[in-house]
Amino acid sequence: MACCTHLLCQASASGKLEDVLNLLRAGAEVNGLNEFRRTPLQVAMLGNTELVQALLAAGADPNARDQILNLTVTHDAAREGFVETVRVLINHGADVNLADEIGNLPLHLAAREGHLEVVRMLLDLTEDPWRTNREGHTALWLARDFNRVETADFIEQYLGLE
Repeated sequence: MACCTHLLCQASASGKLEDVLNLLRAGAEVNGLNEFRRTPLQVAMLGNTELVQALLAAGADPNARDQILNLTVTHDAAREGFVETVRVLINHGADVNLADEIGNLPLHLAAREGHLEVVRMLLDLTEDPWRTNREGHTALWLARDFNRVETADFIEQYLGLE
């Protein structure tokens, strides 16, 4: 099934939902690895929530980690601001409290990029919104440092600092 896994990864990365569904029905391994050691979910077109939903419904692991940076798909979706994809991942068991290689939670990445709607969702689900990464930075610090004013103001209000 290595061939099918390769094809499933290609279809997933291209956002071809119908091809993904056909390959899954044909027995392609939803958690199989491509030549870059990534799963179909890890290479999925994250803005295509329906495709991500299909992979998760077929048993894709939302907490699988990238072999290089230790990122989960939730990290990627939060960093890019795909709020609906983050919601679908969470609804399928994604752990928003997993840190990447330098200690960033998905909340850190969403705050750094100023994705307010993702931050709103993640704040309620993050065990410790004050958690620092290995560089000693909180999500609030990252939002302020990257001049994401609206996001930083919201985090301050959420944390009761205003």
